[in-house]
Amino acid sequence: MASSSSEKPDPVDRASEDLRYPIGPYSPPLIIRRAERDAWISDLEALPANLRNAVAGLRDDQLDKPYRPGGWTIRQVVHHIPDSHLSAYMFVRLALTEQTPTIKPIEETAWAELPDAKAGPIEPSLALTDALHRRWVMLLRSLGDDDFKRSFRHPDGGELALDWTLGYFAWHSRHHVAHVLSLRKREGW
Repeated sequence: MASSSSEKPDPVDRASEDLRYPIGPYSPPLIIRRAERDAWISDLEALPANLRNAVAGLRDDQLDKPYRPGGWTIRQVVHHIPDSHLSAYMFVRLALTEQTPTIKPIEETAWAELPDAKAGPIEPSLALTDALHRRWVMLLRSLGDDDFKRSFRHPDGGELALDWTLGYFAWHSRHHVAHVLSLRKREGW
């Protein structure tokens, strides 16, 4: 339940939210311009190196530590990124080639519990993120302003424009790298 403006936030709730959203929740600008899109494409381009740097040198026991109480492990986060970004890449391609297609979102919580996500080595997911982001950035940089107005229909979220989606996945890239980095800082790794 939301607190009224006169109440002080519970410090435990605030700390939990800080761990869950170390860079804050996604909050796109009301008007998305080319400058924002260019910055977001750069965020997507930087993700593979940022993610590799964030997990560099971590041992298996460190990869298996949750980034927050009740959260995914670092290993699950690393596997989640290409899962969700591959889906987003497909959503973009569908929106560019079909008229407002309805997409099928992934069940990310269930996917994170699959054996490969819970215990598999992270290198295949890092390599997949590398290749996927090179291809995705190449596509995004080739699009014109009108292309970013195209949209797809999310069964739970309604119609989503590609420019909003680009911003979300740029945020998502920074968000999950921040999970790893904030845990490393707290643990002194």
